Amino acid sequence: MPSAPSQPQPSASPVEAVDRALLVLEALAQAGANGVALADLSAGLGLNKTTVHRTLAALRHRDFAVQAGSGAYRLGPAATRLADGYFGEENLPVLMHPALVALCGAVDELVHLGVLDGTRVLYLDKVEPERSVRVWSAVGRRSAAVTTALGRAMLAFRGTDRAMLTGYVDAAAADRVVDADRVWSTLEAARARGYATEEQENEAGISCVAVPLLRSGSAVAAVSIAAPAERMTGERVAWLHDQMRRVLPALLPAGLALVPDPS
Repeated sequence: MPSAPSQPQPSASPVEAVDRALLVLEALAQAGANGVALADLSAGLGLNKTTVHRTLAALRHRDFAVQAGSGAYRLGPAATRLADGYFGEENLPVLMHPALVALCGAVDELVHLGVLDGTRVLYLDKVEPERSVRVWSAVGRRSAAVTTALGRAMLAFRGTDRAMLTGYVDAAAADRVVDADRVWSTLEAARARGYATEEQENEAGISCVAVPLLRSGSAVAAVSIAAPAERMTGERVAWLHDQMRRVLPALLPAGLALVPDPS
């Protein structure tokens, strides 16, 4: 009887020292804010304590690892800056543009990408459908976060509580009347269903639906669909959200995700 084919074995790293450093970085990231002791780190990786200690020393030299007063090791600021830079305002529009194009094609509506900039939303990119949509929007424009679906989607998934929301509302109230209770209810609804909405609160005649883009569970950006208010019935908003969930995940850059399906 022929033997079963053997499973391919993973190839050895061409540079073992670099490979060990990457394994240590991954372990530190998994350990989180509490960090991990040297003994536990070496045991978890199956490496000699002296070897791990030398690797940590090299990582600390470049601020990729730090040691707390307790002696535990944590991920350092240089490591987190790598991801922050990769998903920064200059790179994110390039990384996300194919997803925006695909979503616009699927729903035939105007699609925006935005990030929070203080109390406002900064529009980083937009893709317009072939049919005309009378929306005054431009890349680089800023709007109050609490009056936009983009801003609400991000605030809902950044740990914003009622007290924190006050600052955003006060900033927006300098330009328009803002109903703080209504904004808070939209954030709570967004957390429950995974998307945020606004109905003619940012621009007359236009309504929007938006989903946050999460990195490590926190919103770093959002994607919205804007359309004339008469088309944005409850049924169609639900359909648009379904299309977002269908189109976007496969096109998101590694490290970004949508809110898990609440159902």
